[in-house]
Amino acid sequence: MVRREQIELNAFVILSNHVHIIWQPLGHHTPQKVHSSFTNFTGKQIKNSIAIHEPALLQEMKSKNLNREYQVWKRRSLSIELSSDNVFMQKLEYIHDNPVRAGLALNAEDYYYSSASFYHDGIDHFGMLTHYLGEKLGLLNRGSSEPRPRR
Repeated sequence: MVRREQIELNAFVILSNHVHIIWQPLGHHTPQKVHSSFTNFTGKQIKNSIAIHEPALLQEMKSKNLNREYQVWKRRSLSIELSSDNVFMQKLEYIHDNPVRAGLALNAEDYYYSSASFYHDGIDHFGMLTHYLGEKLGLLNRGSSEPRPRR
């Protein structure tokens, strides 16, 4: 989605039972379409991996919904607009601290499956992140310095 210029990815953390993502839709891509595209693609990838590596677990993912065979993602996942820098920072700190609260890392920036190290040392190990202050710091050349709502 980043490489296809559907979103700007500002932050993420991936844990064993959930993910948090802060992203901004780009161009004509709506938040709903981006969310649907993400859950459809990743759901298929997760289901295929489980079918190969943990086939017994696949039975627990059977859906009671008639329009799908399996349910990977929680229905009605929480998606909120981050309407100010203060709200953005609160959510950024919260998601980066998830691995620390879960006992998976002593420091947020030490947890690999997270953007915390990007905000700590400025190195994008994944090649897909945009710093939330990019425009203000002159890291992006998008023309506008107005803060944009984030998802």
